[in-house]
Formats: sequence, structure tokens, C-alpha cells
Amino acid sequence: MDRRIYGIETEYGLTCTVEGKRRLTPDEVARYMFRGIVAWGRSSNVFLGNGARLYLDVGNHPEYATAECDTLVDLLAQDRAGESIVQGLADEARTRMAEDGIDAAVYVFKNNLDSAGTSYGCHENYLVARSTDLDQLSDALLPFLVTRQLVCGAGHVLLDAKGVGTYVLSQRADVMWEGASSATTRSRPMINTRDEPHADADRFRRLHVIVGDSNVCETTTMLKVGSTDLVLRALEAGRRPDDLTLANPMTAIRAASRDLLGAADVALARGGRARARDVQRAYFELAAAHLAAEGPTRPLDAEVLDLWDRTLTGLEAGDMSGVDTEIDWVVKHRLLTRFAERQGLELADPRVAQMELNVHDIDPRRGVLARMRDKGLLATVVTDEQVARARTTAPATTRAHLRGTFVDAARRHGRDYTVDWSHLRLDDQVGRTVLCKDPFAAADPRVDDLLASVRRAGDAADR
Repeated sequence: MDRRIYGIETEYGLTCTVEGKRRLTPDEVARYMFRGIVAWGRSSNVFLGNGARLYLDVGNHPEYATAECDTLVDLLAQDRAGESIVQGLADEARTRMAEDGIDAAVYVFKNNLDSAGTSYGCHENYLVARSTDLDQLSDALLPFLVTRQLVCGAGHVLLDAKGVGTYVLSQRADVMWEGASSATTRSRPMINTRDEPHADADRFRRLHVIVGDSNVCETTTMLKVGSTDLVLRALEAGRRPDDLTLANPMTAIRAASRDLLGAADVALARGGRARARDVQRAYFELAAAHLAAEGPTRPLDAEVLDLWDRTLTGLEAGDMSGVDTEIDWVVKHRLLTRFAERQGLELADPRVAQMELNVHDIDPRRGVLARMRDKGLLATVVTDEQVARARTTAPATTRAHLRGTFVDAARRHGRDYTVDWSHLRLDDQVGRTVLCKDPFAAADPRVDDLLASVRRAGDAADR
């Protein structure tokens, strides 16, 4: 595809501490957070003026789905804006609790596991052509996705049955149970094949990847999505790596997660074994060859390829210092091991677990990585100004622009409306609806007419 739509859906972990005897259930905390949203949106499931979707997911997880983006820059700004928006809800909740006489602190974590071991996800979406054979594409992608944690994992201290802590690459690796299927929570596949394009079904499909970790470093998110897009482009052009089909993807993803050098052997379906980092290197070479032949066609192509190469080179050399401000699991490993060494602690110590949570705290006043980023100690891609703009403004080059403009106008003029990814509807007597099937279309005369109707009615009400 000459252009591609990307999106990230992030489920946030939520907890609350309360002084005194009063206790709050997760449901009560979530209601405090979403009270303002429900007041104007009449629901805890809304679309925002920046084109994104914000809602309360099963298990009282705040979830933010970015607007449709066709550049990594827009996607990264939207993702960071989501952190800011969700943290804003937590701040509002604390204020409301204080008004009710409750002295509480609300914590929101961009991670994938709670203290009970329950997993919540970070899902990636990539638009592909309807003509794509999704089964074949999934088969070709699985070895890449299984080993992608070597360069994009968030890192985690995993406790075994004896309570011994081991640092692993990924929070999601141990909760994956299938390669590809239409299920989501029942079997939790790496690729969800449910046919839900949120676009013209005759032209498009949506590749829904649910194996990835939530990333805190912008550069890691850039690499996670950018490398996947590069591999997709190579595969769509007919390029294929050597047959790297895995004998058992679930066994392989767990084994790869436990070797910080990527040296874990994974069994291949055709017989023999390969090191996880060699599998990932094969996909890098595939993408690099395609990019060399076709040339970079999207912003940050070169930067993605460079970071991918440097991370793999670090794994091969056993020295990750070259990416220790850019790759989540490397940054986190350094922080936790140094903390444990200074305090004389084992990795299984609860204080290390608390430190790990602090890494994922999205509050810039508390979160370790958030404060490091603000102090310039982590590599970044987008500016604070771009993030601030993405809080309120949709990407200008996709359908999200139409949705965001409509939502802003309808709210400003006090009109009742209904929106989803593809529909814009004014809930008046006429019930005017515009179906926006092309996610690449940032202009539509039918939406212009709808907006004119909103403004005319608003002006009439003002008079």
C-alpha cells in the first residue's frame, strides 16, 4: 500500500490508595474518573475532538484508541496524547474524591500485568488491502512477531513457582495461546483475524496484532509499529524470507522472552532450530532489501531501520549500551538491576516490583520513565508541542479529521450526535447520517454539508 493507516489501542492499569478506613472498589474509582466524560458524552464510551476513542473497557480498564494515523509521527503524538488525557481523568477523579471527603491517590499504569497476573493489552492495527490473503500474511508474520519482543519488549520481572525473580523481555509473551484466530480473550492469539475493517469492506481489511507490550519509550513504539509496517510492505511486494515457520509459536515466544541476548533456540516447522535473534535479523534483512530497492517512502523509515539494526547488533554483541535510552526493556533492565544492587535486593523483592510499577506510572510527577523523558534522559521523537496539539486536534490527512471536526462542532453548538469509526450522525428529527468508508479521506463534501447544518442550527439557537 502506498499509504497505510495505523492505530494503537492501549488498556491502562488502574489502582487507588485511600487514607483511613474508606475503601473504593475498582468500579467506584472508574466512575470517579469517567464522571466528566459521562456528563457530556452520556456514556463512558466516546469519541474525542482529536478523533480518538476513549472508553472504559471490561475490568475497569481505561482504554484509549488513537485516531487513524498515516504517519508514525502522528501516531506517536496521538499515543502520548492518550497518556496525558487518561492522566487528566485520574487527576479529576482525585479532585472529586476530595470533594466527597476521600483522601485518595489514583495511579494509572501503561503496562500489561496486574499484581494478580491478569493481563490487559496493547493492540496494533494496520490497514491492508482486501485482496491480501490474511491467512498467508499471518503465517509469514508470526516468526517476526514472536521474536519482535527482542527489540520491542517492555521487560518484566517474572516470578517462578518458588518465588525466584527472573528478568524477561516481555509482559505479554506468557499469556499468548494461539498464533492467529478470531478470538480475543478466550484463547488470546497473537493476531486476531476477526473481519472488522472499520472501512470499505470491499477494499480493506484490518490486521489486528495483539501480541505486543505497551511501550513507554516513544522510540520503542516507533520501532514496534515501524518495523511491522516495513515487513508488511516487503511481504505485500512479494518478498519472503527463508522458511522460518515455527514448530510451536507459543513455546517459541516464551523461550525467546527468557533470553536477554536473543540466543534462545526455537524449533522450526521444517526441522532444525534457529536462534531468536537470527529469525528477527532475517526479517530486518528482508525489510532492508525492500527499502533499498524501493527507497524510503514514509517519514521515519530510515530512523526505524537504523534503530532496528542497532538493537539487533547490540544483541549479537552482548552489549545493549548503544540503545539504553531508546528501547524499553533495556532502559527498564538497567533501572531495576541498579536499584536492586544499590539496595542489596533480589529481583523477587516487593520493593523491586514497586519500582517496576513506577516505571509504568504515566503521571509525569511520579513515573520514573516519564520524569526521565521530561529531563531529556530518554530519546524522543515528537515534541511536547506536537503532543499538546494531538490532545485536541485530529491528524489532518485521514478520516479522523472529519470525525474530530464534527465532534467539536456538535459539542460547541449543543447538538445531539452519534459517531463511530465510520459514521457521523446528527440525532435530530431528520436523522442525517454520513458514512465515511475511506479512512484516507480527510475531506468530504457531505461532511461539509453536515457541519454547515450544525452551525446553522447553532446560530439560530443563539439568536
